[in-house]
Parts: sequence; structure tokens; C-alpha cells
Amino acid sequence: MKHIASLFFYCLAFWCTPGWAQNAPQLNLPRIQITAGMFLIDTQVAATQDQRSTGLMHRQQMPAGEGMLFVFDGPSEQCFWMKNTLIPLTAAFVADDGTIVNLADMKPLTTDSHCSAKPVRYVLEMNQGWFEKKGIKAGFKLAGRPFVIR
Repeated sequence: MKHIASLFFYCLAFWCTPGWAQNAPQLNLPRIQITAGMFLIDTQVAATQDQRSTGLMHRQQMPAGEGMLFVFDGPSEQCFWMKNTLIPLTAAFVADDGTIVNLADMKPLTTDSHCSAKPVRYVLEMNQGWFEKKGIKAGFKLAGRPFVIR
């Protein structure tokens, strides 16, 4: 019985948060528009721990020109993986002022870790290849409401 109680506590503390347990895509997140030069990006905003934990998991597709912006409380090293994510994505790790610090292509259904090169507050996930097709690289500056120096 003691072993079961320990396992239950471990599950509650480390694995069984709503974000981990969700088996369907989250579809009703708030949206904002940001720009990358002349390109408008319609983004869903994942700002809570549960929203960030689920991210784009279980989605079959994401429309072109759409993305998901992960918003954290403050700048820190951010690392992402693709467990339960079905579509190939590129993560842009973004500083407070909207500057892309680094980009990482991520393969679906993997647990490889992709991290920011320095502390960031934002991560923008887009369909893989979107940044490359638009000529957007590290050092490029995104614009919009989130990227205001605090």
C-alpha cells in the first residue's frame, strides 16, 4: 500500500497535470497577430502552464501563416520537444524585444530537446520551413503587442 501511495504522489507531482493528460488538441486559445516584416502571423497564445504543456500536441495540421506563441513569465532557457506532436515544426526562440535568438527544426513524435541559445520569454512555433521560405533567421525582429520592452 505504501508503494501505491508513493506512486500516486509521484504521478500527481510530476506527470499527471492536465497538460500531460490531454489527448485532444486544444483549439480555443486566445489569438493575437504579430508581424515578421511584411508577413502577418495569426498566433494562438499559450500563456498558462497547462496551455504550454499541451501546445500543438495531437493536431493533424496547422494552417499556413498560423502559429502558436508560448509566453512565459520571464526570460529563461526554454526547451521544447515534440512528444505527441504530429506535425513538423520550427521553433523560434524570441527575446523580449521580438528578436529571434535562434531557430530549431523539430521532428514529430520525438523527445529530442530543442533549447534557446540564451534566456527568452517567448517561443513561436510555425510549420517547419515557414521561416526558411520567408528568409527569416536569427537576429530578425518580430513586431506586435507582446514584444514591448517592460
